[in-house]
Amino acid sequence: MVNKNRLIRLTQKLIQINSQNPPGDESRIARFVQNYLKGLGLKIKIYEFKKKRSNIVVILEARTNKHSLLITPHLDTVPAGSNWKTGPFSGKIKNNRIYGLGATDCKGNLACAIETINSICEDKVHLDYNLIFAATADEESGSSLGLIPLLARKILKPDAAVVLDADDFGIIITQKGLIHLKVKIQGRRAHGAYPWRGLNAIDIAIEIIREIKAHKFFYRKNKYLRPPTVNTGTIKGGDKVNVVSDWCECELDFRFLPGTDAKDLLRDIKNIIKKHAKMFKIEIEGIQKPYCIDENHSLVTHLKEAIRSFRIKPQIKGSEGATVMTFFQDKNIPALACGFGSSCCAHIADEYVKIDNLYKGSLVLEEFLKNYKFK
Repeated sequence: MVNKNRLIRLTQKLIQINSQNPPGDESRIARFVQNYLKGLGLKIKIYEFKKKRSNIVVILEARTNKHSLLITPHLDTVPAGSNWKTGPFSGKIKNNRIYGLGATDCKGNLACAIETINSICEDKVHLDYNLIFAATADEESGSSLGLIPLLARKILKPDAAVVLDADDFGIIITQKGLIHLKVKIQGRRAHGAYPWRGLNAIDIAIEIIREIKAHKFFYRKNKYLRPPTVNTGTIKGGDKVNVVSDWCECELDFRFLPGTDAKDLLRDIKNIIKKHAKMFKIEIEGIQKPYCIDENHSLVTHLKEAIRSFRIKPQIKGSEGATVMTFFQDKNIPALACGFGSSCCAHIADEYVKIDNLYKGSLVLEEFLKNYKFK
């Protein structure tokens, strides 16, 4: 049985362990989780792809040992920043909320997963599949030291996956892809009093950005996602106010929908740049594919049933931002994201999670795991 008081204390203890990324050190929190679960007779392993960047993997083995389901929250948080009133590592309880860095993203979800596993073991529940629990490193900086190598090296080989990194019982079945790129433009230097003698790279960059933002990129509508977006993240150029700038660099963030190929998007972007710049270079800083799972997949239907059983209305959603769901598709592993954090709380000062969310979330997760069936 899920123990509410134990869950609250666990959430507080997890918050009190510093796992900010950057700088990046999940070793303390991974060891805490390892020690916490050690007494349950489980197979527990820690994997590191860089010193102190720890990933913990736990397996609850089924008797039949046929299929496997993965549940995966992450261990790291963003940096705390400033302007906290409660203290980022306090775990303070106020107005039925637990405050602290990562309370919503993602230590509350981590606590729910651990408490659910604890309850299943205590009640001697035998699942019809192998349950894999992986609490990963480096999610806040791209997962190159966490989920990506765990999948690439086949340490994790589940038949299906639930990413525990969402808010208010939302079931995320689709998300946008992203392209991060840097555009380097070369102009021609001249005296600022005679701009016609030069070629101003900053002016060229402005025209490129203006046309890219006005361009109607092709996309397929998705009822859970907004249309594609582009954001100018950084721009810099020039050496002095009275010199025509012969260089400019800008970084652009594109978010695109399922059904759009990153190669087609990049082709359109390059064609726009070529219209304005004679000499330029495009550096790809990152690409993630968009993702979508069918609403009728058993992951979705079983999770909806579990949520409804506690008189909560399940909400099917899409994610405008990137989650680790996308990394499963290259391995042909169906995945969705769900979680029990508090909306609009991730990455803010005085981050909190509602205790009611944690308790009901653990009950929902336990109900889902007990009743999940592979087709």
